[in-house]
Amino acid sequence: MTLLSATPAWKNLQQLADSVQSQHMRDWFAAEPARAEKFSVESCGIFLDYSKNRINDAVLQGLFDLAKQQNVEAKRDAMFAGDTINFTEQRAVLHTALRNFSDQPVLVDGKDVMPEVRACQQKMQQLVHKIHSGEHKGYTGKTITDVVAIGIGGSFLGPKIMSEALKPYWHKGIKVHFVANVDGCHIADVLAERDHQQTLILMSSKSFTTQETLQNTLTAKDWFLDQGGSQQDIALHFMAVSSNIKAATEFGIAEDNIFPMWDWVGGRYSLWSAIGLPIALALGYDNYQAMLKGAYAMDEHFKTAPLEQNLPFILGLLGSWYINFFGAQSHVLLPYYHYMRGFPAYIQQLDMESNGKSVTTSNEVADYATGPVIWGSEGTNGQHSFHQLIHQGQVLIPADFMLPLKVPNSADPHHAMLASNCFAQSQALMQGKTLEQAQQELQASGKADDALAQHKAMAGNKPSNTLLFEQLDPHTLGALVALYEHKVFVQGAIWDINSFDQWGVELGKVMGNQILDKLQDKTQDCEFDSSTNSLVERFRRTN
Repeated sequence: MTLLSATPAWKNLQQLADSVQSQHMRDWFAAEPARAEKFSVESCGIFLDYSKNRINDAVLQGLFDLAKQQNVEAKRDAMFAGDTINFTEQRAVLHTALRNFSDQPVLVDGKDVMPEVRACQQKMQQLVHKIHSGEHKGYTGKTITDVVAIGIGGSFLGPKIMSEALKPYWHKGIKVHFVANVDGCHIADVLAERDHQQTLILMSSKSFTTQETLQNTLTAKDWFLDQGGSQQDIALHFMAVSSNIKAATEFGIAEDNIFPMWDWVGGRYSLWSAIGLPIALALGYDNYQAMLKGAYAMDEHFKTAPLEQNLPFILGLLGSWYINFFGAQSHVLLPYYHYMRGFPAYIQQLDMESNGKSVTTSNEVADYATGPVIWGSEGTNGQHSFHQLIHQGQVLIPADFMLPLKVPNSADPHHAMLASNCFAQSQALMQGKTLEQAQQELQASGKADDALAQHKAMAGNKPSNTLLFEQLDPHTLGALVALYEHKVFVQGAIWDINSFDQWGVELGKVMGNQILDKLQDKTQDCEFDSSTNSLVERFRRTN
């Protein structure tokens, strides 16, 4: 089978990349006053300006041709139809069904899953109402004031980061705390400040055996019992999102307090399922549902908008352009909004776990790069640290700038200052500063120094996207998360890889359990490599 790098669309893009290398974006902007208008699109409350990219009409058409050659639209339709596109695990990929607000059925193996989805959502809504209204009480009759959500990976990152991003919408009277790290210091610190009579422990583990999550939940159980609760009282204070009903009920969780999970929802897409229960408890169910509706709006956009106006296609293709034809190895996310500070970490898991692959769907080793390193941080903080590398480093790092136009207290000068920095950074990355400009600045200040001017010059021509939204409300955040989900899908479809398994993650889990056995039982012989053996022995001697 012909590898992607040998196909006509790929070869055409390689030629286009060669021709664009010597051209500068500032010249394109000077020659084409309407460039920003031409290379921008808006949908689902999100405005995307992608004019500061190293593309022209021919490049954009070449990228669309690549998507068509790779049958990305057909692959997209197969995902929404419930086909078994996660072929290495023989599973459908239907996180989109969890935010389906149409009257259309969603079939998995011929069965409509929507009745189960809606039943779960109704159960979530009822629980949130009972907690917020005070109807659900602890074993001493006190209301619940704190929720400790225990999970890891997608069961932790999504709920935590989305809750933080929507802090202005938090429900008064309920505080949600998140624990993932198996380091006992974390769970100990969280529990030390809680009243066990008013605390609900929400454990999320599909198997109810995830090592870190189970250990943290057992620690929480010991804490609850030590504080005066009984095994029988656990039913009022512990709940679970899990498929293993037997293990959960044996733990002491009432069956009515167990929420389902499905094989066709991957962990990094699970915040739309009952895994999102902490979000609903933090925000109220209406706000959580607004998130689902925002994601549904982006799903419909992704399914129906032509490629030229399709946000996920455009972002996905631009990412491939830099990774595969400019040698970019990373992509930085720069949210200019304090509450979005965790967003890069969420997209990091989504993108790198999905597309960090090297084998194609035809079982051949790809001879081209796939997923990039995703990183970033909030606002102006990065401008005083890592932006230096983006401006003057030798590696190309595409950037996504994000900014809500309105924020709480936006009338004060803070937000205008924040926005000015956001817009200036993207402008500076694009324009740069020529050596002549640097020399002129030094001369004007009476410090003419050609050697110093060399250090103050910046090449510019560094690509970026700018995403603006009216405000970061639940609906917009849902659309934004779905936008990046679909961007990742587009890139995986282009690269002809399975974006929905994670065998590298599984390997680490298996080997971790093998080593744990040796750490806990010092009588066992170590039969690992010499480095691992010596590390295990050193740990054994001090524990």
